[in-house]
Amino acid sequence: MAIQAPGAPSAVITGASTGIGRATALHLDERGFRVFAGVRRQQDGEALRESASERLSYVILDVESAASLEVAAKTVESAVGEAGLQGIVNNAGISVPAVFEFMDLDELRRQLEVNVVGAVAATKAFLPAIRRAKGRIVNIGSMGGYNAGPFMSPYAASKFALEALTDSLRRELRPWGMQVSIVEPGSIATPIWDKGLGYAAELKERLPERGRELYGDAFDAMENYARSASKRGIAPEAVARAVHHALTASRPRTRYRVGLDARLMRVLTRILPDRTMDAIVSRLIGF
Repeated sequence: MAIQAPGAPSAVITGASTGIGRATALHLDERGFRVFAGVRRQQDGEALRESASERLSYVILDVESAASLEVAAKTVESAVGEAGLQGIVNNAGISVPAVFEFMDLDELRRQLEVNVVGAVAATKAFLPAIRRAKGRIVNIGSMGGYNAGPFMSPYAASKFALEALTDSLRRELRPWGMQVSIVEPGSIATPIWDKGLGYAAELKERLPERGRELYGDAFDAMENYARSASKRGIAPEAVARAVHHALTASRPRTRYRVGLDARLMRVLTRILPDRTMDAIVSRLIGF
């Protein structure tokens, strides 16, 4: 359990084992938060604690498990008491690539279950404690939430959905002065790239012969682009700084676009026709 820190704001972060979640947990800890880092394995939690202050603790938290969320919520409730929870950062997520024509529907369901339903379930579990503190909800979206690339339709669909959920919840909680923000990173240097590329290689192997015949070259181009993008990714601490602002600013933004690519892509999608954007994306990827 986290050390008692009277007056310190507290936050739950899902998916805190690696990448953006880990960077955010450490960043908030350094700035005086009581952090409850949601991890799926005890060893990940212990590794995180070794890099943090005594304020940080971990909770075993699987956003796909109602039982896990219930136990985690009770643990946090017991720790924060009537002071409530300053915020939750919904970061847990996976990236499932797919060739739409040959998409495995079970994999689509898994993508939406983790990234969309999981974020809703986690928010619901901790919302009573957040309400007591008049706290905040911060969702980790993506540049893919407003620009859907080829072979990324399951992931993009989940992030588009998170945009809608954020808008709706922000408007529902407005009468109580509770803030809801979404952070939209571009290319960030995190392990999700390696996981996604590994999954993409498996997907290509599982494609039927007709799928490889139709999409093999395009899929190779997309993989090469993803490898290049992963090398250009900025540090996850940039996202952590945006999250900190969303949790503490007197007037937080509703959206935080992190990275030059995310900001540029948002401008282009607003001013250019769809077919022009299609051509730009194809050229970037090398189709």
